[in-house]
Amino acid sequence: MLATILRLTLISALCLPYHVLVASDEISREELERWFNSNTSDPPRYKEVNDGHLVFLTGNNDPTLHHHHNSLTILPESLQSGWILLEQCHQNIDKVPAAEILFKAGRVRDIKITKAINIDKAWVEDTSVQMENIKADAQLCLQAYSHSLVKNADGTFSLRNGPFMRRFFDGYFPIRVSLELNFSQTNLELTSFTPNNQNGFHVENNNGMIHIDTVFEGKLQTEFKFKSKKL
Repeated sequence: MLATILRLTLISALCLPYHVLVASDEISREELERWFNSNTSDPPRYKEVNDGHLVFLTGNNDPTLHHHHNSLTILPESLQSGWILLEQCHQNIDKVPAAEILFKAGRVRDIKITKAINIDKAWVEDTSVQMENIKADAQLCLQAYSHSLVKNADGTFSLRNGPFMRRFFDGYFPIRVSLELNFSQTNLELTSFTPNNQNGFHVENNNGMIHIDTVFEGKLQTEFKFKSKKL
């Protein structure tokens, strides 16, 4: 339905695909609300929009930008089971009548909401989190276990995340994504990652902790590869 504007989907082996449908800064909340309540089927159009090509945005420190933060923990038992701890928070969620965070069935368990601010109603339904009447400065945090650590045939491990995106119909707009990955409880060591370090995207790896904080438009997918340390 048109009122479901925010949608996050975890699918297949991807750990944290993020798909958010929102408005460009060129369109006001009032214009969107008028469109929602009208009989017009055609959505507001934009003169220039990103078509999905990944572009890292440097120097964008807008404090009102939608911020999607993920904390991932690879536990010792994750190496056998593939289940990792996921803690996820969203800040500056766009003000819309309804939204959902949808996880792939069989790939997530034990979902619980840990924080909901300026959201009239938020609840877990099967493998989703549903929200109603999202107001200004809304925040939502959740915790779950995600079956996303893959052991490869050569004994290495892979953890894929994405695609992260902020999309309104055919356009992609800026979003801030930060990620912390804690693998310090295991004997793993990071061997490679994609995308490579570049202007606007930098991976910090210290003492079993990986940190990323980036602003971009388009679609972002990441992959971390690990191997076990030799004893």
